[in-house]
Amino acid sequence: MREINNKMLQRLYWKRKEFMHAVKRFDRTQQFIVLFLTLLSVFMLLPIVYVFNHAFKPLHELFQFPPTFIVRNPTFQNFIELLSLTQSTFVPASRYMLNSIIVTFLATVGMVATGAICAYALSKHRFPGSKLIFGSIIASLLFAPETIAIPRYVVVQSLGIMNSYFGHVLPMIAMPVGVFLIKQFIDQVPNEMIEAAKMDGTTEFGIFMRIVTPMVMPAIATITILAFQNAWGNAETSTLFMQEDAMKTLPFYMSTLTSNLANSVARQGAAAAGALIMFLPSLIIFLLSQRKVISTMAHSGIK
Repeated sequence: MREINNKMLQRLYWKRKEFMHAVKRFDRTQQFIVLFLTLLSVFMLLPIVYVFNHAFKPLHELFQFPPTFIVRNPTFQNFIELLSLTQSTFVPASRYMLNSIIVTFLATVGMVATGAICAYALSKHRFPGSKLIFGSIIASLLFAPETIAIPRYVVVQSLGIMNSYFGHVLPMIAMPVGVFLIKQFIDQVPNEMIEAAKMDGTTEFGIFMRIVTPMVMPAIATITILAFQNAWGNAETSTLFMQEDAMKTLPFYMSTLTSNLANSVARQGAAAAGALIMFLPSLIIFLLSQRKVISTMAHSGIK
């Protein structure tokens, strides 16, 4: 362990030395930009630090005035309280967690797959009405989610998928932002490459999976993050389409922790722990895919 720690310290030392040497070669304007961006990045990290500290604060620190940013007496009591709240009910917290994992996985895969396939069809297959369909998809971004709540409820009820995982997943499948973003990348794939693949006998599905998908992977990674965040934090399907508590998800359970209480103090520790649990998966997914996201934002997926 000491040898590993020494090696890590040596690497940090040499990286710091290389960084300082590079900074010295900058002119004053570049040094100011580096300093400004460093301070800005630290400032943007403060909400993440706050979420972590808030989850481990004991109750008296949560309501301390003036409030403290860094936790002084960290405790796991908030997480214990979060798990113990459902011991007296028929549905444990683990059931809500399992439902969220299943729904998030199915919804994310469904949103990314349908978005990519739809974008490929609209981009590389000029059929009658393709422009009208794409325009309708873009126009759907103008509608607030509340405007389609009743039609969506009627569709789900008519299909008979209330109180089922399909009732969670199907309303989230359509993702207009995903279709739009992936289509912009697929438009840059040379048509000659696709025609050459067809002449070699490659099937349409093979072209999509072997040629198009690898070339637009930055956009797909970005849409995966957006789809994951949308599905993981969605409590609407549990509220509207699930009457059985055993089919509801973790976001719905988190929304009920502090609601309908006689005071605003009870369960605040559990709510803070729940906020960290809801935040961690999104942070991990983003850290694993950040390079792809940066490539997408720079629009450099295809040259």
